Order: sequence, then C-alpha cells, then structure tokens
Amino acid sequence: MTDKTTATTDNRSEAKSRFNAALEEAKAGAAALKAEGRDRAVAYRDQAKGKGEDWVTDAKAYGEEAKIKGRELAVEGKVKAGEGLRSLSRLVSDNAYQVDEKLGAKYGDYARSASKSLDGYATRLDEKSVDDLVEDGREFVRKSPGKALGIAALVGFMFSRLFRSSR
Repeated sequence: MTDKTTATTDNRSEAKSRFNAALEEAKAGAAALKAEGRDRAVAYRDQAKGKGEDWVTDAKAYGEEAKIKGRELAVEGKVKAGEGLRSLSRLVSDNAYQVDEKLGAKYGDYARSASKSLDGYATRLDEKSVDDLVEDGREFVRKSPGKALGIAALVGFMFSRLFRSSR
C-alpha cells in the first residue's frame, strides 16, 4: 500500500502543481489582457482627444470664415441700401413737379422734403461703419424693445408676402 499511497500522493501533488501552474498562467494572461486593455483605452482616448481638438480647430476656422463673409455681406448690403435710398430720393425729387401740378405746391414741397430726408439718411448710412450700425441697432432695441419687435414683425410679414408672391 505504500506504493499506492505514494502514487496517490504523487498524483495529487502533480495535479496540484499543474492546477497551480494553470492558475498562475491564467492570472498572468488576465494581467496581460488588463494591461493591453488599458493601453488600448489610453490610445483610443488620445485619438479621440486629437479628433476633438481637430474639430474644435476646424470649427474655429469655419467661424472665422463666416465672420469675414458676414462682414463682407453686411458692407455690401449697407452700400446697396445707401444706393437704394439715393435712387428713391432721386425718383421722389424727379416726380415732385408732378405732385405740384396734381396736388399743389404744398404737397410737392413735402415730396422734395422727403427726398432730402432720404438723401440725408443715405449719407449718414455711408458715413457709419457696420459696427456703428450694429451698435445703433442694439441701442434702439434696448431703448424701445416694443418698437423693435413691431418693426421685426412687420419686416417678417413683408418678406413672407414677397416670397409667397414670387412662387
């Protein structure tokens, strides 16, 4: 029996030794997977951070381009508005004599006065920068928010009618 007992003990020792070796190997594998997962997470986080920074940079660049284009359009709109006011002023002034003939000199003088006012508005518009005009608009809204809202509603209504009729 001693041979049997020794053989059983040897088998148990060998099984225990193999089990412990397998356990150690599993622990080492788990530690390696954990380290690999951590490395990948760091790499993905750095990659995502880099992409985010790229997107922020792109968004800033697009914002600057939009600012420049918006300023160009605002200046162009200011020039066209001035030209439109001058054209309207000339039209009213050129037709003031007809108002004199049909309605009387008093109303012709009103037309000439309106023409001068329109020309004056065009001149003031030309003299101001876009920034000054924006600040004037802000100041008007601060002082008279009700009027500003009413004007915005009226302009919106006029644009809706204009675009609806063009269809």
